[in-house]
Amino acid sequence: MATVLVTGANRGIGLALVRRFAGRGDQVIAVCRQPSAELKLGNVRVESEVDVTSDDAVAKLAKKVGTGSLDLLVLNAGILRHDDLDDVKLEEVRDQIEVNAIAPLRLALALRPALRPGAKIAAITSRMGSIGDNGSGGSYGYRMSKAALNAAAVSLARDLRGDGVAVAILHPGYVKTEMTGQRGNLTADESAKLLIDRIDALTVETSGTFWHANGEVLPW
Repeated sequence: MATVLVTGANRGIGLALVRRFAGRGDQVIAVCRQPSAELKLGNVRVESEVDVTSDDAVAKLAKKVGTGSLDLLVLNAGILRHDDLDDVKLEEVRDQIEVNAIAPLRLALALRPALRPGAKIAAITSRMGSIGDNGSGGSYGYRMSKAALNAAAVSLARDLRGDGVAVAILHPGYVKTEMTGQRGNLTADESAKLLIDRIDALTVETSGTFWHANGEVLPW
């Protein structure tokens, strides 16, 4: 039985991950700003009112979690603001970089003392952060933020290798969630199952790889 912390746990992929981890008997800490009714599960510890863009809020979370307590940290919280070249709002670009790239690094730094030897980190990113895979343009803030997250996660993989901590960089697929307007070819639960398969298979030797949830290695 592992102890797992999931951010962005109140809905979508985060909620599906919480349900699957809890369903197999893991101890789950579900982190969110406001808990949804669906998150109120009897066997899940909910840490709410956590703004991942706040140093103070994340520091308080780390203090509650404690040292040497986590086997897996899932950095899932994120936002999406649609844009194209004719409608780029720089404030929204900044917001996405803050939530999607800086906040995961903030959490990883604050919760590093909580990671047990052999622990894992899973950064839930997007293939839209791939520069080589960008065939359509647009989505400036989201693409920039996810590319930055990918870069940070690779550095974490290199820097934490000596601690025996492995890092997976995971694209969840095109998932039917509120974020995507319920468009997609996977349900959140189907995506969560595939993501957990990738996390379970992760080793220090494969740390820092950018995977599709289906196991395909994605280009940077």
